[in-house]
Amino acid sequence: MSRALSGLMLLVLFPTGARAQISVEAAPLRIELQASAGSVATQAVTVWNSGKETVRVRARITDWDLARDGSPQFEGVPESGPYSASGWIRLAPPELVIDPGKDGIVRFNLTVPQEVESAGYRTGILFEFLPFSSTPGTKGREVQFRSRIASLIYVNVGTPPITVELTDLVTRTTREGLHVIAVLKNTSKRTVRTKGAMTLLDRGGAAVSQVPLPDVPLLPEREREVAIPVTAAGKPLPDGEYRVEVRIDVGMAALIVGETTVKVPK
Repeated sequence: MSRALSGLMLLVLFPTGARAQISVEAAPLRIELQASAGSVATQAVTVWNSGKETVRVRARITDWDLARDGSPQFEGVPESGPYSASGWIRLAPPELVIDPGKDGIVRFNLTVPQEVESAGYRTGILFEFLPFSSTPGTKGREVQFRSRIASLIYVNVGTPPITVELTDLVTRTTREGLHVIAVLKNTSKRTVRTKGAMTLLDRGGAAVSQVPLPDVPLLPEREREVAIPVTAAGKPLPDGEYRVEVRIDVGMAALIVGETTVKVPK
Protein backbone atom coordinates (compact mmCIF):
# COMPACT_ATOMS: atom_id res chain seq x y z
CA MET A 1 0.00 0.00 0.00
CA SER A 2 1.37 3.40 -0.91
CA ARG A 3 2.07 6.07 1.67
CA ALA A 4 -0.67 8.20 0.12
CA LEU A 5 -3.24 5.58 1.10
CA SER A 6 -1.84 4.27 4.38
CA GLY A 7 -0.45 7.43 5.94
CA LEU A 8 -1.23 11.01 6.70
CA MET A 9 0.66 14.04 5.49
CA LEU A 10 1.13 16.93 7.88
CA LEU A 11 2.03 20.30 6.38
CA VAL A 12 3.23 22.99 8.78
CA LEU A 13 4.51 26.47 7.99
CA PHE A 14 6.89 27.98 10.52
CA PRO A 15 7.30 31.78 10.52
CA THR A 16 11.09 31.81 10.27
CA GLY A 17 13.04 34.13 8.02
CA ALA A 18 13.20 31.51 5.26
CA ARG A 19 9.53 30.48 5.65
CA ALA A 20 10.55 26.91 6.44
CA GLN A 21 8.02 24.34 5.26
CA ILE A 22 7.65 20.95 6.91
CA SER A 23 5.75 18.13 5.21
CA VAL A 24 5.54 14.84 7.11
CA GLU A 25 3.80 11.49 6.61
CA ALA A 26 3.38 8.62 9.04
CA ALA A 27 2.14 5.10 8.34
CA PRO A 28 0.28 3.15 9.46
CA LEU A 29 -2.06 5.39 11.42
CA ARG A 30 -4.13 2.43 12.63
CA ILE A 31 -2.70 -0.80 13.98
CA GLU A 32 -4.96 -3.68 15.03
CA LEU A 33 -3.44 -6.57 16.98
CA GLN A 34 -5.12 -9.82 18.01
CA ALA A 35 -3.38 -11.01 21.16
CA SER A 36 -3.63 -13.38 24.09
CA ALA A 37 -2.57 -13.13 27.72
CA GLY A 38 1.23 -13.18 27.97
CA SER A 39 1.82 -12.67 24.25
CA VAL A 40 4.44 -10.33 22.80
CA ALA A 41 4.24 -8.30 19.58
CA THR A 42 6.68 -6.01 17.76
CA GLN A 43 5.65 -3.50 15.10
CA ALA A 44 6.99 -0.37 13.46
CA VAL A 45 5.68 2.99 12.27
CA THR A 46 7.44 4.75 9.39
CA VAL A 47 7.79 8.53 9.44
CA TRP A 48 8.61 10.11 6.07
CA ASN A 49 9.96 13.64 5.64
CA SER A 50 8.79 14.76 2.20
CA GLY A 51 9.55 18.42 2.90
CA LYS A 52 12.65 20.50 2.25
CA GLU A 53 13.76 20.99 5.85
CA THR A 54 15.29 18.59 8.36
CA VAL A 55 12.70 17.68 10.99
CA ARG A 56 12.91 16.47 14.58
CA VAL A 57 10.38 13.81 15.57
CA ARG A 58 9.49 13.06 19.16
CA ALA A 59 7.39 9.98 19.90
CA ARG A 60 5.54 9.20 23.11
CA ILE A 61 2.92 6.74 24.29
CA THR A 62 -0.55 8.17 24.84
CA ASP A 63 -4.00 7.14 26.00
CA TRP A 64 -6.90 8.24 23.81
CA ASP A 65 -10.66 7.99 23.42
CA LEU A 66 -13.28 8.65 20.75
CA ALA A 67 -15.86 11.42 20.94
CA ARG A 68 -19.50 10.63 20.22
CA ASP A 69 -18.97 11.59 16.55
CA GLY A 70 -15.91 9.34 16.33
CA SER A 71 -13.17 11.98 16.41
CA PRO A 72 -10.06 10.96 18.41
CA GLN A 73 -9.59 12.67 21.77
CA PHE A 74 -6.22 13.01 23.52
CA GLU A 75 -6.64 15.92 25.91
CA GLY A 76 -8.35 15.19 29.22
CA VAL A 77 -8.40 11.41 28.70
CA PRO A 78 -7.79 9.59 32.02
CA GLU A 79 -4.48 7.74 32.07
CA SER A 80 -4.41 3.98 32.65
CA GLY A 81 -8.17 3.55 32.28
CA PRO A 82 -9.85 0.12 32.30
CA TYR A 83 -9.12 -0.44 28.59
CA SER A 84 -5.68 1.20 28.44
CA ALA A 85 -2.76 -0.76 26.98
CA SER A 86 -0.29 2.10 27.43
CA GLY A 87 1.53 0.33 30.26
CA TRP A 88 2.23 -2.65 27.98
CA ILE A 89 4.23 -0.79 25.33
CA ARG A 90 7.83 0.42 24.93
CA LEU A 91 9.15 2.69 22.16
CA ALA A 92 12.54 2.87 20.47
CA PRO A 93 13.80 5.42 19.68
CA PRO A 94 11.74 8.12 21.42
CA GLU A 95 13.32 10.85 19.27
CA LEU A 96 14.93 10.98 15.84
CA VAL A 97 16.03 13.52 13.25
CA ILE A 98 15.00 12.97 9.62
CA ASP A 99 16.62 14.72 6.65
CA PRO A 100 14.55 15.87 3.63
CA GLY A 101 13.44 12.99 1.42
CA LYS A 102 14.33 10.40 4.06
CA ASP A 103 12.33 8.28 6.46
CA GLY A 104 12.77 7.01 9.98
CA ILE A 105 11.43 4.04 11.89
CA VAL A 106 9.91 4.05 15.37
CA ARG A 107 9.43 0.52 16.71
CA PHE A 108 7.37 -0.60 19.63
CA ASN A 109 7.29 -3.77 21.72
CA LEU A 110 4.00 -4.73 23.32
CA THR A 111 3.80 -7.30 26.11
CA VAL A 112 0.33 -8.37 27.26
CA PRO A 113 0.21 -9.21 30.99
CA GLN A 114 -0.21 -12.85 31.93
CA GLU A 115 -3.40 -12.23 33.89
CA VAL A 116 -5.61 -9.94 31.83
CA GLU A 117 -9.29 -10.10 31.04
CA SER A 118 -10.40 -10.70 27.46
CA ALA A 119 -11.38 -7.29 26.09
CA GLY A 120 -10.59 -4.61 23.53
CA TYR A 121 -7.70 -2.49 24.79
CA ARG A 122 -6.07 0.52 23.17
CA THR A 123 -3.09 2.85 23.23
CA GLY A 124 -1.34 5.12 20.76
CA ILE A 125 1.91 6.70 19.66
CA LEU A 126 1.83 10.48 19.46
CA PHE A 127 4.38 12.02 17.08
CA GLU A 128 5.35 15.64 17.55
CA PHE A 129 7.19 17.45 14.74
CA LEU A 130 9.33 20.54 14.86
CA PRO A 131 12.12 21.87 12.63
CA PHE A 132 15.64 20.81 13.50
CA SER A 133 17.90 23.75 14.30
CA SER A 134 21.06 24.26 16.28
CA THR A 135 20.33 27.95 16.75
CA PRO A 136 19.43 28.51 20.43
CA GLY A 137 17.55 31.70 19.70
CA THR A 138 14.89 29.92 17.61
CA LYS A 139 14.19 26.99 19.91
CA GLY A 140 11.29 28.57 21.78
CA ARG A 141 9.58 29.59 18.57
CA GLU A 142 9.97 26.10 17.09
CA VAL A 143 8.34 24.50 20.13
CA GLN A 144 5.47 26.95 19.96
CA PHE A 145 4.59 25.97 16.38
CA ARG A 146 5.18 22.21 16.50
CA SER A 147 2.32 19.96 15.41
CA ARG A 148 1.46 16.31 15.88
CA ILE A 149 -0.28 13.23 14.53
CA ALA A 150 -0.91 9.83 16.11
CA SER A 151 -0.93 6.13 15.28
CA LEU A 152 -3.83 4.47 17.10
CA ILE A 153 -3.21 0.93 18.37
CA TYR A 154 -6.04 -1.51 19.08
CA VAL A 155 -5.14 -4.61 21.12
CA ASN A 156 -7.90 -7.23 21.06
CA VAL A 157 -7.25 -9.82 23.76
CA GLY A 158 -9.32 -12.98 23.34
CA THR A 159 -12.80 -12.98 21.80
CA PRO A 160 -15.37 -11.78 24.34
CA PRO A 161 -19.02 -11.87 23.16
CA ILE A 162 -20.32 -8.91 21.17
CA THR A 163 -23.42 -7.02 22.31
CA VAL A 164 -24.32 -3.94 20.27
CA GLU A 165 -27.71 -2.29 19.87
CA LEU A 166 -29.15 0.46 17.68
CA THR A 167 -30.57 3.05 20.08
CA ASP A 168 -31.66 5.71 17.59
CA LEU A 169 -31.91 6.44 13.88
CA VAL A 170 -32.40 10.09 12.93
CA THR A 171 -31.72 12.48 10.05
CA ARG A 172 -29.47 15.49 10.31
CA THR A 173 -28.23 18.16 7.93
CA THR A 174 -24.53 18.99 8.30
CA ARG A 175 -22.09 21.09 6.31
CA GLU A 176 -21.49 17.98 4.17
CA GLY A 177 -25.20 17.57 3.40
CA LEU A 178 -28.10 15.39 4.56
CA HIS A 179 -27.18 12.34 6.67
CA VAL A 180 -28.89 9.49 8.46
CA ILE A 181 -27.35 9.14 11.91
CA ALA A 182 -27.26 5.65 13.42
CA VAL A 183 -26.61 5.75 17.18
CA LEU A 184 -24.95 2.51 18.27
CA LYS A 185 -24.34 1.38 21.85
CA ASN A 186 -21.63 -1.21 22.46
CA THR A 187 -22.28 -2.76 25.87
CA SER A 188 -19.65 -5.46 25.43
CA LYS A 189 -15.95 -5.36 26.36
CA ARG A 190 -14.84 -5.85 22.79
CA THR A 191 -13.92 -3.32 20.09
CA VAL A 192 -15.83 -4.00 16.86
CA ARG A 193 -16.06 -2.31 13.47
CA THR A 194 -19.14 -1.57 11.41
CA LYS A 195 -20.10 -2.98 8.01
CA GLY A 196 -23.37 -3.03 6.13
CA ALA A 197 -25.46 -0.76 3.95
CA MET A 198 -28.28 1.77 3.97
CA THR A 199 -31.01 1.39 1.33
CA LEU A 200 -33.38 4.21 0.33
CA LEU A 201 -36.72 3.25 -1.18
CA ASP A 202 -39.28 5.44 -2.91
CA ARG A 203 -43.00 5.49 -2.09
CA GLY A 204 -43.57 2.53 -4.39
CA GLY A 205 -41.01 0.43 -2.49
CA ALA A 206 -38.39 0.49 -5.24
CA ALA A 207 -34.77 0.87 -4.14
CA VAL A 208 -33.31 4.11 -5.49
CA SER A 209 -30.00 4.12 -3.65
CA GLN A 210 -27.76 1.89 -1.56
CA VAL A 211 -24.95 3.45 0.44
CA PRO A 212 -22.29 1.37 2.24
CA LEU A 213 -21.83 2.10 5.92
CA PRO A 214 -18.52 3.64 6.93
CA ASP A 215 -16.02 1.24 8.46
CA VAL A 216 -15.64 2.75 11.95
CA PRO A 217 -14.75 1.38 15.41
CA LEU A 218 -17.15 0.95 18.31
CA LEU A 219 -15.12 1.03 21.51
CA PRO A 220 -16.05 -1.15 24.49
CA GLU A 221 -18.85 0.21 26.67
CA ARG A 222 -19.26 3.30 24.49
CA GLU A 223 -22.06 4.87 22.45
CA ARG A 224 -21.29 6.66 19.21
CA GLU A 225 -22.92 8.12 16.13
CA VAL A 226 -22.33 6.75 12.63
CA ALA A 227 -23.16 9.29 9.90
CA ILE A 228 -24.37 7.86 6.56
CA PRO A 229 -24.73 10.29 3.63
CA VAL A 230 -28.07 10.41 1.83
CA THR A 231 -27.03 10.20 -1.83
CA ALA A 232 -27.71 8.31 -5.04
CA ALA A 233 -24.47 7.12 -6.65
CA GLY A 234 -22.68 10.03 -5.02
CA LYS A 235 -25.23 12.59 -6.23
CA PRO A 236 -28.03 14.35 -4.31
CA LEU A 237 -31.43 12.63 -4.40
CA PRO A 238 -34.46 14.25 -6.04
CA ASP A 239 -36.72 15.97 -3.51
CA GLY A 240 -39.37 13.82 -1.87
CA GLU A 241 -39.86 11.34 0.97
CA TYR A 242 -37.97 8.06 1.17
CA ARG A 243 -38.06 5.05 3.42
CA VAL A 244 -34.69 4.15 4.92
CA GLU A 245 -33.54 0.64 5.79
CA VAL A 246 -30.22 0.28 7.61
CA ARG A 247 -28.56 -3.11 8.04
CA ILE A 248 -25.46 -3.15 10.24
CA ASP A 249 -23.01 -6.02 10.66
CA VAL A 250 -20.75 -5.88 13.75
CA GLY A 251 -19.99 -9.59 13.92
CA MET A 252 -23.02 -10.79 15.89
CA ALA A 253 -25.10 -13.76 14.76
CA ALA A 254 -27.83 -11.44 13.42
CA LEU A 255 -27.66 -8.12 11.63
CA ILE A 256 -28.78 -4.95 13.39
CA VAL A 257 -31.73 -3.58 11.41
CA GLY A 258 -33.41 -0.19 11.65
CA GLU A 259 -35.95 1.80 9.63
CA THR A 260 -36.91 5.47 9.37
CA THR A 261 -38.02 7.99 6.77
CA VAL A 262 -36.14 10.91 5.31
CA LYS A 263 -37.45 13.95 3.47
CA VAL A 264 -35.24 15.52 0.84
CA PRO A 265 -36.27 19.19 0.63
CA LYS A 266 -36.74 21.05 -2.63
